[in-house]
Amino acid sequence: MKTQTIEFIQSGRRQRQQRWLLVTGIMGLLAFVLMGAMLLLGNTIYPVQDVVRVLLGEHVSGASFTIGTLRLPRMLSGVLAGFAFGLAGNTFQTMLRNPLANPNVIGITSGSSAAAVFCIIILQASNAVVSIASIIGGLVTVLLLYLFSRSKGSSFSIGRIILVGIGIQAMLNATVSYLLLIGAEQDIPAALRWLSGSLNGIQMHEIGPLFWAVLLCAPILILFGKQLSILELGEQSATSLGVRTDQVRMALILSAVGMIALATATTGPIAFVAFLAGPIAKRLVGPGLSNVIPSGLVGINLVLAADLIGQFAFDVRYPVGIITGIIGAPYLIYLLIRMNQKGDL
Repeated sequence: MKTQTIEFIQSGRRQRQQRWLLVTGIMGLLAFVLMGAMLLLGNTIYPVQDVVRVLLGEHVSGASFTIGTLRLPRMLSGVLAGFAFGLAGNTFQTMLRNPLANPNVIGITSGSSAAAVFCIIILQASNAVVSIASIIGGLVTVLLLYLFSRSKGSSFSIGRIILVGIGIQAMLNATVSYLLLIGAEQDIPAALRWLSGSLNGIQMHEIGPLFWAVLLCAPILILFGKQLSILELGEQSATSLGVRTDQVRMALILSAVGMIALATATTGPIAFVAFLAGPIAKRLVGPGLSNVIPSGLVGINLVLAADLIGQFAFDVRYPVGIITGIIGAPYLIYLLIRMNQKGDL
């Protein structure tokens, strides 16, 4: 009987691992296909061999400029931003044990956006200053969330974090609206294009800060994936299992905010990617294993697919954030209705 139980547990574990590998592989393959489509498709459709030659450094008349200067930065920024939004959103949702606790809803993205818009409209600062201000804005928002959501003791309420975050988000969105009202006319289009979340016009040199943020912060979130899953069990359970909750939570928050702030500074706040990636990955992977990497891959696929739809599915080209907003808004309404029926709101 004991042997049968052990074999049953091991069999279930193998099945979960196989499912994780299958889903992750499919998501990676789909991302690779979408990356190729981003480079191939446009006003001019180039053959695969021309794209490969350009990527290898050869000069191909016409294709070198279009692919190397226009399409490649657009594709890379979509990959990096989608991966950053996916990982960061999943981190907050898992750590706070609530699908609403993502950077879009609790105001972190709005904090980065308000700081960036202030730099664009008031200071007319460079991209480097905008990136730094975006990080600071995100970190300050997290600090305010922590301070205002603390109860009388030393602990804090997850429900209070979400409510405080929604309030902070409303305040920051109002600040952004005020900045747009008082801004110079020539600065408004750039700010609005940035606020909608767009990959248009991104240059290769603008991707550097986001690349380093993902390179440095993503491994931390991946390495702490097991501890993140344990934190989902609750504070007491995590502590009893040997997790240093304060240190782990701080490392996760700083890494997630760093990535999402720089992603927001590079592409603008692409709506609902951080909100959708984690739940989609969790549904695909199933319980029992970390969905950190699958969440990042889902984020990449959402951004790239939405950008392709925005470019080619309509008579008018729409920024990627408009398409992800159209996809994400109905899911948010559905989630609120479902949580209300369960009594979680």
